[in-house]
Amino acid sequence: MKGSSFLTGTRRTLALFTVASVFFGGTFVAAKAGLEFFPPLLFVALRFDIAAVALLGFVAATTPRDELRPRSFGDVVGILATGVFVIGLSNALLFVGQQYVSSGVGSIIFSLNPILTPVFAMVFLANERLSARGAVGMLIGLVGVALVVQVDPSNLLGGDAAWKGVVFLGAAIGALGTVIIRWAETSISSTVRTAWALPVSAALTHSLSLASGESMAMVAWTPSAIAALGYVGIFAGAVAYIAYFGLLDEVGPIHGNLVFYAVPIVATLGGAALLGESISASTFTGFVIIFLGFAVLASESILAEVEAWYDILVSTIQSTN
Repeated sequence: MKGSSFLTGTRRTLALFTVASVFFGGTFVAAKAGLEFFPPLLFVALRFDIAAVALLGFVAATTPRDELRPRSFGDVVGILATGVFVIGLSNALLFVGQQYVSSGVGSIIFSLNPILTPVFAMVFLANERLSARGAVGMLIGLVGVALVVQVDPSNLLGGDAAWKGVVFLGAAIGALGTVIIRWAETSISSTVRTAWALPVSAALTHSLSLASGESMAMVAWTPSAIAALGYVGIFAGAVAYIAYFGLLDEVGPIHGNLVFYAVPIVATLGGAALLGESISASTFTGFVIIFLGFAVLASESILAEVEAWYDILVSTIQSTN
């Protein structure tokens, strides 16, 4: 069944997972670097401008015209969920929070996405349920994230904890959006849906930027600023979104969002190599625990695949005898 397992063994699924992981991981590094030159919401809005132009051009050149138009209410819901929740608000909150949070820590907090997705799926999706093994994996991951965030009950409304909370809210909104997309059962391809959604995201974040008092006069147009914007617009924007939403269509939101467990590797290594960021012992410990949770989750899918191949092998042997 479509979406029944995370690792289906197909080259396409693994390729989508790899591209989304690498380019999304680079987002946290480029965002942290670019925030020196851009106000956060305007940075996000300009990112979506570039990604929208690139992806709309790609779609127009490669997709038959009759496949470009939304054809149902579900298509419209899927586009709005993508543009407003998964791309727009999720990234706006991430960029605002990452002014005060390192790229590695920000990416690890965002890895809560797979833990939050099943919670929303239980409400919206009758056929997307988490098994006991999956629940254990999610809980292990949650413990790891708690270590990373290092929430101090006496300082919940101030310091780094508040900004980590902003990043967390972005992860939650993104998780909700992916489940709504699945619920909507859109008939258009994920690439076309994303091409329609990016202008929605751009309009939303430009509005938020204007409302917060940001302006183009606040941008410092340096080569580093242009490089950061180009990366988050093209590679972490158009290309990564094609891979990510294609992956969601392949395996569903619960398993597709496990891509965010791989993202912190790229973000942490990139932040250390390019930005000189360090990572504390407790953060590293939390990082390891998060991946232990991922291993528990992935083992369920791998075992299911092994059992399926075993059944096929047994049936083949029996049919030849």
